[in-house]
Amino acid sequence: MRPTSAARPFGAVLTAMVTPMRTDGAVDFDTTVRLARHLVDHGHDGLVLHGTTGESPTTHTPEKAEVIRAVVDAVGDRATILAGAGSNDTLHAIRMAEQAAEAGAHGLLVVAPYYSRPSQQGVVRHVTAVADSTDLPVMLYDVPGRTAVRLAPATIEAIAAHEKVVAVKDATGDVVAAARAIERTGLAYYAGDDSMLLPLLAVGGVGIVSVVGHVAGERLAALVRAWDARDTAEALRLFRSLLPAVEAVNGAGFQTVHAKAALEVLGVLPNRHVRLPLVPAGDDELDAIRAQLVAAGLLDVAVR
Repeated sequence: MRPTSAARPFGAVLTAMVTPMRTDGAVDFDTTVRLARHLVDHGHDGLVLHGTTGESPTTHTPEKAEVIRAVVDAVGDRATILAGAGSNDTLHAIRMAEQAAEAGAHGLLVVAPYYSRPSQQGVVRHVTAVADSTDLPVMLYDVPGRTAVRLAPATIEAIAAHEKVVAVKDATGDVVAAARAIERTGLAYYAGDDSMLLPLLAVGGVGIVSVVGHVAGERLAALVRAWDARDTAEALRLFRSLLPAVEAVNGAGFQTVHAKAALEVLGVLPNRHVRLPLVPAGDDELDAIRAQLVAAGLLDVAVR
């Protein structure tokens, strides 16, 4: 059974999963399934497919649908599987949502349209249209660093009125605004930045959509359990222990590149290939990531 609740509609520890590639650049579906199983075996109760870290801008519709089907078949009875339905074209986002539902996804991640910089009303209408297109629950994604549009408090409240919108992935870095939104809307707030997990829990957040979870899922799960048990000292200790790994996968801003490199270092992925315009981590970056994983005590993690 998938461990969800009204308070945590998508679970507590989710990772925005990378999309493994073969050396020829094609999606490696067998490794994708192995990675999904590895993550669920190591602390995750949810996965997000086809987010930015999953190279959603450069993977294509048939690939996306096949990845969703394969992952749901492999771990969908043990973890909640969300699929990204993000586009700056509302009709395209609707088609992505419909195809994700057909492929068996349990929920959708819907981001504000990027690049076109719509008005707040435009964001509300975009998200509403996508949410109306399927019966799946929706996690709203507020990430102004990538979209160039931050959701206003009134916008979040308007979107929260939609019955299918149940959660927010918050990557604004604004804990005070998140606390106010949680109180006003009752939405389940998930940290969208690894460094913000503990601060967000402190103001009423419920979990995380992570990148460092690729290499530290069990520790993230332990942190959330400690917080739930009101053992704040242990939660803080675990949070601090993760900081070298958080730096390893997030520090340069190339989360996809560094997450794949870290997984290669740990032997979870056979390579670190990405699609242009991303380029794979170099050997010097790999050495730095390896050192940070050692510092976090994570280098002994192995695929089961």
